[in-house]
Amino acid sequence: MKQFYIKQKLFSFGEKFTVKDQQEKDVYYVEGSFMQVPKTFSIMDATRDEVARITKKVFSFLPRFLVEVNGREMLEIKKEFSFLKDRYTIDAAGIEVQGDWWDMDFQVLKHGNIVGEVSKEWFTWGDSYKVHILDEEMESVIIALVVAIDCVKADQAAASSAGST
Repeated sequence: MKQFYIKQKLFSFGEKFTVKDQQEKDVYYVEGSFMQVPKTFSIMDATRDEVARITKKVFSFLPRFLVEVNGREMLEIKKEFSFLKDRYTIDAAGIEVQGDWWDMDFQVLKHGNIVGEVSKEWFTWGDSYKVHILDEEMESVIIALVVAIDCVKADQAAASSAGST
C-alpha cells in the first residue's frame, strides 16, 4: 500500500503543484495549461514523463473532462443537466467511485474491489488530499482521477463566481 498527498498551492499562477509521498518527496508533477484552449492538466512522474492528461472539452453543451492515462482514455467526468443542484457523473470502464467525491471522501473500486481511498485533509491552506493506493497498478489512474475531480470542482467554483458578478 502506498500513500500520497496532493496539496494545491493557493494563488498558483501557472496552476502547478506536486504529489508527495509519505517522506514528503515529490513523486508526481501536475501542470495546468495557462490561458490555453482546451484547458489541460498534465501529470508527470519523477522523471518528468507524462503519465496522464486531463482535458476539458471545449465544444460541449455541459462541461466534460476526459482523463487519459498512458495515452489511453480511461474515464470521463461530465455534468448532467439539472435545474436545482449540480450533478456530475464519472464514466469509466470497470472503475467506480463510491462515497462523497464532491467533498473528496471516497473509495475507488475496480470490478468491485477497492483499489484506492481518498480523503480531504482539513485545516490546511489550499486543498489537500490524502490518497491511499491499495492496487499499485492503478496508481496513475487514481492520482489522475483525484486531480480531475479537483479540476471539475475548480471549474464549477469559477463558473459560480462568474455567474454571481
